[in-house]
Amino acid sequence: YFVGTATTILEYEGIRLLSDPNFIHAGDHVHLGPGVTGTRMTNPAVDLEELPRIDAVLLSHYHADHFDEKVESSLRRDLPIVTTPHAKHHLHENKSDDEKFTDVYDLDFFESCLVSVPPEKSGAASNSETSKIPAIKVTGMPGKHVPDGALSVANDLLAAVPPTNGWMVELGYKPDVSAPDSAFTNGYRIYISGDTLMVDDLKEIPKRYADQKIDLMLVHLGGTTIPSPKLPLLMVTMDAKQGVQLMQMINPEVTIPIHYDDYDVFLSPLSDFKKAINDAGWQDKVVYLERGDQYRFSVGT
Repeated sequence: YFVGTATTILEYEGIRLLSDPNFIHAGDHVHLGPGVTGTRMTNPAVDLEELPRIDAVLLSHYHADHFDEKVESSLRRDLPIVTTPHAKHHLHENKSDDEKFTDVYDLDFFESCLVSVPPEKSGAASNSETSKIPAIKVTGMPGKHVPDGALSVANDLLAAVPPTNGWMVELGYKPDVSAPDSAFTNGYRIYISGDTLMVDDLKEIPKRYADQKIDLMLVHLGGTTIPSPKLPLLMVTMDAKQGVQLMQMINPEVTIPIHYDDYDVFLSPLSDFKKAINDAGWQDKVVYLERGDQYRFSVGT
């Protein structure tokens, strides 16, 4: 379910993951870095207060257009959050006891954790024949908000732009509640790019998953520029050209573009991506969602 910007709800067997929750409205502002602000141009498809029960949050990085102040103040403190070490510091370690999120899991690149909710809690239908437990394996994927080279080194020192993750989300089962995480079997694989550019670190993904199909990719686009599109000194998310390059590298069965027109710092609109896809002849590999649309898929057993 596409809420807007990078915010989606992924539902599988009664388990719901919320990605990069951002629920401010058109005209609201967010702080994106030293001297940089962004204005939201759209409304989310659903308001924060209208969400169904959420079992966990996937937070690619600690930026206000992915985790705004309203979200940070409103979410229950024991809601599991899977994120970066940098974001965990801000959400857990750097907060007072009554403000901190208590169930934060930080994943570095290619580290994994399992999200599993017993059927009686999640509402998932029980399987009397196998007693299998639905589970979701989340693995941190490489991502960089800044280009490789001198700018990346400088940002590491200045910490102007936060570190970011992508995710590999695998939907499947454990044989029973007590089974180890290693017993998880995958039935559907989703790659979420996160806010990244086409950097060398991404080349490791197709190597690691060379013999494993990636069924769906959610790609963050927009060509986000700072300090603004009127003064585009630095691009920090993929534009249309890089989005197509990522499709060629990852080779998913289906790609859904997100994060492309919700803020005034986006320089590369969805129309640019559509043109690049048409030029590449890949129209049948892309699904376009409006805010509020759903994409349904089948998970193998």
